[in-house]
Order: sequence, then structure tokens, then C-alpha cells
Amino acid sequence: MRKLGYKIFQHIVLYDFTAEPGNNELSVQEGEILTVTNQEWDDDSDDGKSTVGYGGSQMEEGGTMQRGGAHSTMKISLNKFPGFSKTPNPEVYLLTKSVAKGNDKLPIYAGEVGPVWLYPQIQLDCVVADPKKGSKMYGLKSYIEYQITPNTTNRPVNHRYKHFDWLYERLVEKFACALPIPCLPDKQVTGRFEEEFIKMRMERLQGWMSRMCRHPVISNSEVLQLFLNYRDEKEWKLGKRKAEKDEFVGVKIFSTIDPELPEEQKYEMYSQFTRSMDNSVKELLAVGHLHWKRCTGPLQKEYRQIGKAFQNLSSVFNTSAYPRESTLTEALSATGKTYEEIAELVAGQPKKDLHFLMETNNEYKGLLGCFPDTIAVHKAAIDKVKEADHLVTMNKISQQDKHIMEKNLSTMSYALQAEMNHFHSNRIYDYNRLMQFYLEEQVKFYETIAEKLKKALGQYTTM
Repeated sequence: MRKLGYKIFQHIVLYDFTAEPGNNELSVQEGEILTVTNQEWDDDSDDGKSTVGYGGSQMEEGGTMQRGGAHSTMKISLNKFPGFSKTPNPEVYLLTKSVAKGNDKLPIYAGEVGPVWLYPQIQLDCVVADPKKGSKMYGLKSYIEYQITPNTTNRPVNHRYKHFDWLYERLVEKFACALPIPCLPDKQVTGRFEEEFIKMRMERLQGWMSRMCRHPVISNSEVLQLFLNYRDEKEWKLGKRKAEKDEFVGVKIFSTIDPELPEEQKYEMYSQFTRSMDNSVKELLAVGHLHWKRCTGPLQKEYRQIGKAFQNLSSVFNTSAYPRESTLTEALSATGKTYEEIAELVAGQPKKDLHFLMETNNEYKGLLGCFPDTIAVHKAAIDKVKEADHLVTMNKISQQDKHIMEKNLSTMSYALQAEMNHFHSNRIYDYNRLMQFYLEEQVKFYETIAEKLKKALGQYTTM
């Protein structure tokens, strides 16, 4: 059954509507029937606006994410409406006795810092480039297609934004109970084909894909490998169907982990750290936005005014008819022009250094926004295990069930610690690289200004 977006509200409001699985007909229970065909309704449209991630998704009782409904009663995805969140029921996993084997298993080993995901020998990466405008429906519908080239094959594949969106949905459904999956860059209704927007979106899709490729679990997942390596349309469609039928999703993902040792619960420490870092990142973004605005507004204007004032003074001096002051007036005029040049440097500098700082922090803002829901899964599991003694007393579960619940809770903690160790490792690398680049560009900026001021200073005569 195809998912519905905002367009449906153009035709129908305040009706309860249902659709049979596998059928594209949407029936309105209060009256007329609205038929939706593949040609009339494109659920993979680039239109609309998606603004939230895992926290705004709806859960089944089984703990899997429903992003548009897969039952006979149609559901509008809560992903479209921020603020709706439901923690999946951890009992689906806590009472699971079997552990996945072979290719389904997620390997973790005990490293120097604690549990660590097993990293691949060759780090996966990809390049998102060469955006091209395409069309379908005889030119009535346009879209942008990007070329993605993985470093493992160097063979490019083409994807539209809707394919990135599909990948995001699958990753959230499968991993979000254990791994924070940051949102894609927002969709946009107007200005989608403007050069500046396409460039910005491509840059942000590159950042998102690079982060997915750097994660040892996600990079090795079948769905990401399909996205990067499919060979033709048939393989792509078969792979999509297989991914959409994956059983190890939601809290069931923990059944694919076999810990080496029991682990203590550290979710409160992780919750406090990610919440504090989230606040700091937002503060830095706010300061950055303000500084960018000042550089391209008041600061640029002030330097221009200083330059103009020096040049006006030079013009006045020129009218004095006093001999031997041409050197001074020329030096004053040059100083004025120097400050006008500095004004342009100040206005252009944020694009050279602050842009990278802001984009990286925006990525982390999205990533940190996923942690409360990921950690909430663990908190819910801990609360369930705390009830185990009472449930045993009431003969609702056996002592063996209680033992299984405790063992599985330890596995969940093992996975959470592995993920936090991955997060910290990436955080240290990212911010070290980020601050080096930012300060190097700042040094170049101020050295350029200093050289211009020294040159202006050299034009004055020593008295």
C-alpha cells in the first residue's frame, strides 16, 4: 500500500479512509470513492517538507517503526508532525530466547574503551556529485538526480531524493532502537531547482551519506549496500522488497547481538552527556548565526563607513592648496580603500570558515536529537526488568524468563555502550578536524587583513 502525503488534504478532509493492502484504491467511508493510481499519485514525490526523524515516528506494539502504515487502515505518518513519539515495547525482545546467526549477527568486541562495534578493514565512503534535472510524465514532473560513487567499486549509481528518503526510512525502521539515525536535509516545495539550493542539498546529502558510511553497522547493512551497489532496475526493486520485509527491525535488532560479557547500565550518564552537548551545540549555532549576520551586515557596513570617512578626509585635504601634502592625501585615500577591501573580506569570510563549522554542528544537532528516543528504549527495558520479580510472584513469568530478560537487558546495554563509544570516537575526530580548519582559515583571514594594513601604513612618511 502506498503512503500518503499532504496532497490528500487537497481532496478530502475530516474523513476516515482505508485502503486494502496491495490496492491503490483509497475509499472514503463517508461517501465518494477516490481512486489513486500510479500516474495520479506519486508517493515518492520530491514535494512536501519532512522535518523530523526517529522521535516523530509511530511504533507498532512489536516495536517496529511504521512510516505511512502497512495495515488495512491507512495511517498518516507521524513523521510529518513533529512531537509525536511512542517508545517501542521492549518486551518483544526481552523475552526472546534465540540469537541471530551468520550474516544477521552484529559483531561487538571488548575494546580498550569497552564494547566496540567491529569496524570493516576498508572504510566505506562515497561521493555525491553531478546533480542533473530529469523529468517524467511527459515533462509534467521534474526532479533532481544525483550520482553516488562508492569507494569500494568506483561504479556510480544514480538516485533521486526520494531514494535517499526510502533509505532513511529503512535505516530508521531497522536500527533506530539501537543507533541514532539523523534526519535527511529537509525537502522543499519552492526553489527546488535553483542552483544554490541544489548545491546546498548535495553538500548536506554528502554529509549524511558520509556519516552513514562511517558507521560500522550501517555501512555493512544490506540496505546501504543495495543503495550504493545495485546494478540495474530489477536488482534495485528486488532489493527494496527484501529490505521492506526484513524481520530484524525495531527492538528485534538486539537479538542479532551476542555480547561477550555482561555490562552495567550507563544510560543515565549517556543521557546527561548527549543532552548537555545538544545544548552546547545549539548555543554555538546561535552564536554562529549571529556572527554570520553581523559579518554580512553591520560589520561590513561599519568598515565601509570607516573607509569612506578616510577618503572624504583625503578629499578635504586636497582642497587646501597647501604644498607638500600629496603624500598624505594619497595615503589617506589608500587607507580608505583598504578598509573598503577589509569590509568585503569580512563579509566573505563566513563562507570560508564559519560555513563548515555551522554545517558540522548542524549534523551533530540532528544526531544528538535522536539520542533521547534511542536511550528511552533502554530506559523502558530497564523498567520492565525491574518489574520481573513482581511478575514472577504473580506467576506471569518464570524464573527462567526473568533470567532471559536480565541477559537481554545486558545485551541492550552492551549495544548502547558500543554505539556511544563510536559516537565519542567520531566526535573527537570531527571536532579536532573542524577546529583545526576553522582556526587555520581565521589565521589566514587576519594575516590578510594585517598585510593590507601594513601596506597602507607603509605609505605614510615618518616625521
